[in-house]
Amino acid sequence: MRLTFRNIGAPDLPKRGYTPDNAPIAALLLDIEADFSIEEDGRTLWSEELFQVAELAYRMAQWLQVPDEVRGNFELDSMDWAERGVIRIVRCDEGWRVGTALEPDLWTAPVPWGDLVAEIRRFDRAVREATASLGFNPDFIPQV
Repeated sequence: MRLTFRNIGAPDLPKRGYTPDNAPIAALLLDIEADFSIEEDGRTLWSEELFQVAELAYRMAQWLQVPDEVRGNFELDSMDWAERGVIRIVRCDEGWRVGTALEPDLWTAPVPWGDLVAEIRRFDRAVREATASLGFNPDFIPQV
């Protein structure tokens, strides 16, 4: 399982009058977008253009910071989507699966917790690096 993105940008921030120096966190979370996909074994299971990758990285980092004994499943409750769970990570008997509420029957194969955390960390680093390449300080996204 892999969370990927390409074509990252923030074209709406200047339209709103924001620069890398004055953009509030809420605007960064919503406006740093990329073509996002959930992939498995070299094939794309689900993709979305102009997806809020900074918000996803931010929310998953927060989720990982919750103590193990109280951490439940992950559902992205995005500021930009009416649907709760546009990205979901749920525990199953064999490990953890990733999917989307937009296609309820679509799930990755189960992965062990350690593999899931490694992928979230890789995604987090990639989003932080890409955010920095756009001229924004990526420290608003927690490091995991």
